Amino acid sequence: MTKVKIVETAFRDAHQSLIATRMRTEDMLPVAEKMDKVGYYALEVWGGATFDTCLRFLNEDPWDRLRALRKAFKNTKLQMLLRGQNLLGYKHYPDDVVEEFIRLSIKNGIDIIRIFDALNDLRNLETSVKATKKYGGLAQGAISYTVSPVHNIDYYVNVAKGMAEMGVDSICIKDMSGILLPYTAYELVSEIKKVIDLPLEIHSHFTSGIANQTYLKAIEAGADIIDTAISPLGNGTSQPATEPMIASLEGSSYYPDIDFDLILEISDYFRGLRNKYEKEGLLDNKVLSVDVNTLKYQVPGGMLSNLVSQLKAQGKEDKYEEVLIEIPKVREDLGFPPLVTPMSQMVGTQALFNVLSSERYKMVPNEVKNYVKGLYGKPAVPIKDEIKKIIIGEEKIYEGRPADLLEPELDKYRNEIKQYIEQEEDVLSYALFPQVAMNFFKQRMASKYKIETDLLNEEDKTYPV
Repeated sequence: MTKVKIVETAFRDAHQSLIATRMRTEDMLPVAEKMDKVGYYALEVWGGATFDTCLRFLNEDPWDRLRALRKAFKNTKLQMLLRGQNLLGYKHYPDDVVEEFIRLSIKNGIDIIRIFDALNDLRNLETSVKATKKYGGLAQGAISYTVSPVHNIDYYVNVAKGMAEMGVDSICIKDMSGILLPYTAYELVSEIKKVIDLPLEIHSHFTSGIANQTYLKAIEAGADIIDTAISPLGNGTSQPATEPMIASLEGSSYYPDIDFDLILEISDYFRGLRNKYEKEGLLDNKVLSVDVNTLKYQVPGGMLSNLVSQLKAQGKEDKYEEVLIEIPKVREDLGFPPLVTPMSQMVGTQALFNVLSSERYKMVPNEVKNYVKGLYGKPAVPIKDEIKKIIIGEEKIYEGRPADLLEPELDKYRNEIKQYIEQEEDVLSYALFPQVAMNFFKQRMASKYKIETDLLNEEDKTYPV
């Protein structure tokens, strides 16, 4: 038995889950010094949707945020979430882009990179794991957890073995929908621990109301690390709240080496922050309640809220239940992919189209077509021939590693934005989110040189940088 370690998610997944990733860097820094003294194993501070949101909505440079947090946290590891070959975007990027992104992430302050693939296709993790190790980071392989006729204990143990053979430093069971049941967690952790001698972390969401019990059983089975969120940003569609989770371990040998009184002080700060964001209209009460439908439909909280907004925009809110019922059917048609980015968006959108159209698969997004063609990787279950024919006709399925089809692109991106580059990291921002990053660069330049932003659209004009 060992003392469990705590990863605090307040600066990434917690606010991504509850307030649409809108926490600002200026609200993080005042409490950083106290958080650095708590004794957390790590703080998840970057990756996921934070990068896009900084540029798109907050007018912040995500690289500046990372550097500021690294400066503030002198004693605690900083962790990020990476979508394997998708990095932080929604498509596969060439290997040169993946390697450079990881190099700069580590250079700017990341210690641990949690790397997952939406299909658990290990080929999509290879480049990220190698690059993380090459540049001195700790590579964590994350298993995307879901439930289906083929996603059983043996399946996950084999995925974990593959990650260990790849050279990861630790493994995470990533339960993005909050559907990992307590006794299943006990069995899964026990079986993985029998064959792999690596730290094992559990990440879940409180969406269905069972994650606390799941964590306890996982810890009893040998899980080394759990992800929690400080209580004002915990529970709901976020992680289990940190304080009660730690308190529940009191009197056991698992109780962490952590300053609980200091956590209570930090909680007061976040309570004020939550009140501020509530007044700004960023916290919807829907994300705070337990939704047992999650256990039935396996739909993550963020996916649910996205579906609601899509239906509202079309005046079709009455179709919500129909779409929920359609999601598992589409998921089965597509080979039971885990509902995590980008697969959750694909399955959700296709289910929406199927319900709103007069017939199923009458409208199919290009991303779904590319997935069926094999351009995202290999599903756990082969897609049935009749479904493939409906979606892509007689087009050929690609069986190789999807990124092998991609040519190096770093030099191309660098050339396209050469007049806007102020730091080497800008090339990566542009590679991941071209339009959003370009808008950010123009605003930055306009502010710096007191130029009207509209003038920066003139193709034939350059400015000093």
